[in-house]
Amino acid sequence: MPKLLTILLFLLPLCAFAQFSDSVTQLARLSVSGNINRTNLSTSYLLNNEARYSIKNPRTVLNSFANWVYGKQGATKTNNDFTTTLDFNLYNKKGNFYYWGLANYTTSLSLQINRQLQSGLGVAYNLVNTASTWVNLSDGLLYETSNLSLRGGGDEGYQTLRNSFRLAYRVVFRELITVSGTNYLQNSLSTGSDYILRTNNSVGIKLYKWLSFAASVNYNQFRRTGTENLLFTYGLTAEKHF
Repeated sequence: MPKLLTILLFLLPLCAFAQFSDSVTQLARLSVSGNINRTNLSTSYLLNNEARYSIKNPRTVLNSFANWVYGKQGATKTNNDFTTTLDFNLYNKKGNFYYWGLANYTTSLSLQINRQLQSGLGVAYNLVNTASTWVNLSDGLLYETSNLSLRGGGDEGYQTLRNSFRLAYRVVFRELITVSGTNYLQNSLSTGSDYILRTNNSVGIKLYKWLSFAASVNYNQFRRTGTENLLFTYGLTAEKHF
C-alpha cells in the first residue's frame, strides 16, 4: 500500500486530461477521493486515487494514466485494484477523425484479476468538439493476455482478441461545473459470453482555478470471472495547465 501511494505521488506532476486549448501543450491532474463508514460493529472505507498526464502537439496526443482503489470492510480487504494505461492519438488535418493505440495493465482483487495486459489499435471520431462540449466514439481491436483467480480455486491463464467500443464525453457549464464520462464495452471475438463493461462518470464543481470538488460513479463488470464492482466516491481534484 505505501509503495503504490508513493507511485501515485510521484505521478502528480505527470497526470492529465487530454483536452487542450491551442496554446496549451501539457496538463497535469490528480484526484484523491473516497468514503468512510464507521459504526459500533465495524468500519469500512474506500480510497480512489487517479493520476493523469498528457502532452500534445498539433498532430498527436500522448496520455498516461494510473488509478489505485483500496478498500476494507472490517478486517476484510475488499479492493486492491491498480490500473495503468499509456495511449496515443494520431490526428489527420481535419481533426475530428483520428487513430489511437494503447497498452493497459490491470490487477484487481475485487474483479479476481491477478494480472491483465491489453494492447491494440483503432479509430475514433469526435461527434461534437467545441470549447464547452466534447462527445467522442471510438472502436478498435485489443489483444489481451490475462491470469485470473477462479471461484473454485486455482488460477486460469488465457488470451483473446476483443472489440473495444468507447463512448466518451465532457460538458462544461459556465466554466464552473463539468460533467464527464468514459464508458467501454469490450467483447471477446471468440466467446460471446466473455465481455468487459467499464463505466466512469463524474461531476466536478470548480472551487478555485486549479481545484475542484468531484463526485464519481465507477462500475466494472468482468464476465469471465463473474465479478463486478460499483464505486461511488467524492473528493478533490487538482489540475495544472502548462
